[in-house]
Amino acid sequence: MTVVTDVADMQALARRRVPKMFYDYADTGSWTQSTYRDNETALQRQKLRQRVARNIDNRSLKTTMIGRDVAMPVALAPVGITGMQHADGEILAAQAAEEFGVPFTLSTMSVCSIEDVAEHTRDPFWFQLYVMRDRGFSENLMQRANDAGCSALVLTLDLQVLGQRHRDIKNGLSTPPNPKPHVLLDLALKPRWCLNMLKTKRRQFGNIHGHVSGVDDMSSLAEWTNSQFDPTLDWSSVEWVKKHWNRKLILKGINDVEDAKIAAELGADAIVVSNHGGRQLDGALASYDVLGDIVDAVGDRIEVHFDGGIRSGQDIFKAVAMGAHSTYIGRAFIYGLGAMGKKGVTRVLEILHKEMDITMGLCGETDIRNVGRHNLVL
Repeated sequence: MTVVTDVADMQALARRRVPKMFYDYADTGSWTQSTYRDNETALQRQKLRQRVARNIDNRSLKTTMIGRDVAMPVALAPVGITGMQHADGEILAAQAAEEFGVPFTLSTMSVCSIEDVAEHTRDPFWFQLYVMRDRGFSENLMQRANDAGCSALVLTLDLQVLGQRHRDIKNGLSTPPNPKPHVLLDLALKPRWCLNMLKTKRRQFGNIHGHVSGVDDMSSLAEWTNSQFDPTLDWSSVEWVKKHWNRKLILKGINDVEDAKIAAELGADAIVVSNHGGRQLDGALASYDVLGDIVDAVGDRIEVHFDGGIRSGQDIFKAVAMGAHSTYIGRAFIYGLGAMGKKGVTRVLEILHKEMDITMGLCGETDIRNVGRHNLVL
């Protein structure tokens, strides 16, 4: 029996239990994967100030994200086809997040639909929007999210065109998987995954299937999806979204100071410093390497959230110390989901909470809201 002590242990379990095409989808970056790797190493390079002989009793990680009370400065990031890491994956992850007290963000490209997740949760979750060429479909998505009670919209700005992801191409990524010999062999070696998938009816893009005219089978769905990412998406598109969404708005994919300044002027509630987990522009700066400059430029006007490379509670602590109001985890919770379902997501959240709590104490702090650059070696 594997003793799980950190996110890396969960990753090892997920690698063994999730079919290769879906594990690789979540665990790789674009092109040479340099930005994907840099996201992690940038955080690892950052050193902490160790403080001693300070009263560190009664520590608290509680804070807020866009006015919402959270158990720690973490939200579950939107991850496409989460429901292929584990059957009903989006529902299970949303339930785990709700029970722990952190936000869950549902991707446009989810397997479980907006309505599926709303039916199986109590608290409002967040919805991530890709603006498609078919603006009518995007408008309908926002209305569905509104009807489901979603309290925030996370508008992703850095996917106007899909980055070159070599492993997805080589693996023949599809949802559900195509019955090719190498795929069938891989599935045969993942009986736990197969058994769970046989118990669910959710195996396609739930937010799209049945909601787009002329898309009624797997091949037409894939063709429609691949043609819909909108290269005309620009700052005026943010204004268009605001006209159709009157709740909290978060702009995700900001990785440049000038873009952060523009975003802050548009009246959004938060921005997410992110390079899409290294899955879009390979060779872009690591998210952490631009976080400080962005906080300095706009942090007094808008909440600055952080995404990219988080694999531990120490990483979260470092991002908050650099000035991030809060953070997002993608791969970390996906590893837990693929390894152990809902229980795995909960375990990852517990691990991150404990690591952050211990780190905060050893840095001489008792309240995450008081953490700052004085806790870093700069």
